Amino acid sequence: MPAHDPAWRSRLTFALLGLLLCWPILVATEFKPWLLADAQSLSATGRFLSGFFPPAHSAEFLSMVLAASWQTVAMATAGMTLALVCAIPMTLIVTGHLSISRIGTGRMRLLATVIRHMVRWLLVLLRSVPELVWALLFVRIVGLGPTAGVCAIALTYCGMLGKVYAEILEAGDAHASDTLLQNGASRLSAFFYGALPNAAAELMSYTVYRWECAIRGSVVMGFVGAGGLGQSMDESMKMLSGAEVSTMLIVFVLLVAIADAVSKLFRERLE
Repeated sequence: MPAHDPAWRSRLTFALLGLLLCWPILVATEFKPWLLADAQSLSATGRFLSGFFPPAHSAEFLSMVLAASWQTVAMATAGMTLALVCAIPMTLIVTGHLSISRIGTGRMRLLATVIRHMVRWLLVLLRSVPELVWALLFVRIVGLGPTAGVCAIALTYCGMLGKVYAEILEAGDAHASDTLLQNGASRLSAFFYGALPNAAAELMSYTVYRWECAIRGSVVMGFVGAGGLGQSMDESMKMLSGAEVSTMLIVFVLLVAIADAVSKLFRERLE
């Protein structure tokens, strides 16, 4: 005899409520997946994909793709480095466990609270603007090229890293850092010897993950003129050169796979 699920009514109710809530969202976004199976759409897709084979493989083109790929990785790494340089001091300011003014009274002073909230709102502002929008702004300020991409990644990822770093430190055990601060240690000493040892693995894991995301973001920003593999792909698409786009897509997939492997290696070493 099949087992009876005593919660089937509530499961069915929640499923129906979910569908009811999703319906206006689907209507607002004009989501019509059946259009993909339309004969005209399938014909256009076939013509578009037919130009992808065989992929371009001339020595000159592959050399250009390799240089663009290296520029993409360099852009992501430089942007992440700048983001780290800016995010770490902001993290020290917004993390309540590292506040010296609350030692003894348990409450932060007014000035410390105001500064902490100002920095927190700055982090909100930085991560609220997507890196693609920052890239568009910097392309108009500094011109075409990877400099715009580096600045865009630095600003957006500074906001992301600062927020998540602070949350990781806040969620950790504050006993060691509190003891150091109560005995006259500086904020930096409390961070390096009290909070960091317990949270180092999680902080490093998230940092490497964000570096992987920055590589993908660098390719997207290339479509607005920020250099790298994305800009080369955009130029090939405008010239309707499907074979070149195919090669660059393959290289991009390999690039993300390598970044994922490096990220996995770092996480395994930290466990």
